[in-house]
Amino acid sequence: MKLKTKIIKINPLNIEIEKLKLAADKIKDGGLVVFPTETVYGLGADGLNDMAVKKIYKAKGRPSDNPLILHIDSPEKIHDIAYISEELFEKIKVLIPGPITFVLKKKSKVPDIVSANRDTVAVRIPAHPIAKKLIELSNTPIAAPSANLSGKPSPTIAKHVIEDMYGRVNIIIDGGDVDFGLESTVIDLTEKTPTLLRPGPIIPEKLKEIFGDIIIPDFIYGKSKVDIAKAPGMKYRHYAPDKKTILVEYSNRRIDIIKEIIKRYKKPLLVLFEEDTKYFKSYDIIISGGKNEYFKFAVNLFDILRNADRKDNDVIIIEGVKDEGLGISIMNRLRKASSEIWEE
Repeated sequence: MKLKTKIIKINPLNIEIEKLKLAADKIKDGGLVVFPTETVYGLGADGLNDMAVKKIYKAKGRPSDNPLILHIDSPEKIHDIAYISEELFEKIKVLIPGPITFVLKKKSKVPDIVSANRDTVAVRIPAHPIAKKLIELSNTPIAAPSANLSGKPSPTIAKHVIEDMYGRVNIIIDGGDVDFGLESTVIDLTEKTPTLLRPGPIIPEKLKEIFGDIIIPDFIYGKSKVDIAKAPGMKYRHYAPDKKTILVEYSNRRIDIIKEIIKRYKKPLLVLFEEDTKYFKSYDIIISGGKNEYFKFAVNLFDILRNADRKDNDVIIIEGVKDEGLGISIMNRLRKASSEIWEE
């Protein structure tokens, strides 16, 4: 049954509290509210209400073994839902609020449906003013994955949310464009050496500054698969357009490889660095940014994938970036989005 969806427009720099209270009341009542964060838009429900959380999985078509992130509005509230040592608590303070999620041992009040029946919980303190205020007014941790249909590109503007979630949720808060465009970095802090579970806006070099050694598993680079997901974005194909999508890994031969691939298709659409468009003047092109503009590519990545999918081309061919810094996060998403990957 379709829900009647109300769209509320709120300026994050001038929040109208009465409007936001409507959304908070819906969270308290067990409803679904889409809200902006600094990373992507989230599909939120009361994270301590089993029945409300079930609605998230249904609205997204999300597998039940894919855990959710609990969003809270202050560092101290971590202690309400998870266990963390004082040493780690002091370390993470320099990273929050912000685009990072911590996997910790959960406390009994966290429903099993949130953690996909595991003994850990993913916790995040968003920096976005609308998200922070919504959590505060709701007076509960908000469970929220990205507000897209499962497997599709994450939403970075309200238009993306409306495409996927209108009629599936009670309220959509239109807070404008997000800041980062990639989902949060996820790091597992349950073992002696922290493990990166999902790369994001906080890059590995920064994590090493805070935690010392960290483990970066092969699955981050698409070199292995995960059987059990401790956090979102680990196990399933994600971010994928409906159209066939081919990723060309970064190498000195990438231009020759793209030229070889396009011979096989009638009307390819190319996603390229601005500097490389000169080699493909007669083809349809979306510019990802300059060769070293990784932040620009990251912010626009999911919008690029959605726009590419709307066009009448028979294939999307994407020029990859180097696996370094923010490029690790971009390539992680592109590998999951692609149906075919070409390497040198």
